[in-house]
Amino acid sequence: MKKVYLLSLGCPRNLVDSEVLLGLLEKKGFTITEEAEGADVAIVNTCGFIQDAKQESINTILQLATLKKNSKIKKLVVTGCLSQRYPDELMDEIGEIDGIFGSADFKDIPDKIGMLFSGEKVKNVKTIPDLIYDHNDKRKMLTSPHFAYLKIQEGCSNRCSYCVIPDLKGPRRSRETSSILEEIKELRGEYGVKELVVIGQDITSFGIDRSGKSELAELVRRASPLMEDGWIRLLYTHPAQFTNELIDVIRETDNVCNYVDMPIQHINDGVLQKMNRRAGKEKIMDLLSRIRGEINDVVIRTSVIVGFPGETEKEFGELLEFLMETRFDRLGTFIYSREEGTPAADFDNQVPEQIKEERFDKVMVLQQSISTENNMKLFDKTLKVLIDEKDPSDGSQYLGRSYMDAPEVDGIVYVKGKDLRIGDFVDVRITGTMEYDLIGEAA
Repeated sequence: MKKVYLLSLGCPRNLVDSEVLLGLLEKKGFTITEEAEGADVAIVNTCGFIQDAKQESINTILQLATLKKNSKIKKLVVTGCLSQRYPDELMDEIGEIDGIFGSADFKDIPDKIGMLFSGEKVKNVKTIPDLIYDHNDKRKMLTSPHFAYLKIQEGCSNRCSYCVIPDLKGPRRSRETSSILEEIKELRGEYGVKELVVIGQDITSFGIDRSGKSELAELVRRASPLMEDGWIRLLYTHPAQFTNELIDVIRETDNVCNYVDMPIQHINDGVLQKMNRRAGKEKIMDLLSRIRGEINDVVIRTSVIVGFPGETEKEFGELLEFLMETRFDRLGTFIYSREEGTPAADFDNQVPEQIKEERFDKVMVLQQSISTENNMKLFDKTLKVLIDEKDPSDGSQYLGRSYMDAPEVDGIVYVKGKDLRIGDFVDVRITGTMEYDLIGEAA
């Protein structure tokens, strides 16, 4: 049977798609290999969100195209967001590509590999993505077995003026709650998952497409008993749709991490309006106050965009002052990327790249000092830590995360201890702090 190599780029949502695709390939009898060289088929699941991600995807495709030229692989398939966005350009400009599949067409790949080997070139890209997977699509996990991403929706209908996601992924489509709960049972039964990371483009909008209101809080309440000895972590919430019920369920449910990931993108009302964010400064500040007032020891992660078209020094100064006062526990900062096809790409007063980078640096320097001070407050405290792996550079040390840290985007805890097991929760006394990471000893 043919050997297939798959490389997944971009966000965790893409990773779940790759896991579903690998599961389908195995079901069809293909052998999955972790080495590109020697594969019959190499598949790259691309990201096309912003310029840097597009460039990484193109570089990866070109590397695989070189392997094909040198007869190290036989067929090259491209799927995901970049191929959804530029199918004709990719097929025309990179002759080594044999198959192009859109972001919602990857499930067709196993059935069409045979066409590639009969000499055909395949372009299979729906204009409007409409796929939504369910629990019957068995995933081959690419994460460590003790944690898994759970995608509860596809697409987005928010239409932020800077964002191409609705075009790449289609309109919002929520999964059936019953299917999600079945998948949780399977992830627990098959892999013993200890941390479930709930994801989507905007999980607070879960269910709005069918009932007109957010169903996230109810979903979390029903999911909680299925993860009784584990954690549930919520990623990608939106301030415009963050409900009081969701605050209640995070506060009241022990195994839902007191961790709120809520990108605000800016704080100036004029900028937020041009971004089409549907939540102004007053709403954001009120929501942050309620979250911090009602959820004990809550950790709030956000992201902001600097250099949005028309952002003045005064408006940037307002953002910087807000970040200084609010002191977010976790912060991601993005330089505005001018993406063709978005309304913001045509806005007047595009900010020069040098100014964007200067503003980015100012935010990062500020957040570095805030994070350092926040971590110092944790010295000598004991935290519950999920052990992720052995430290590859130190055999007597493990790497783990507390409830304050999501996988791959936040900090880690370096844990000294003997005979700890991957996927176990361990009480760790913090003995040292760094800018973003912590050092501790297993109790």
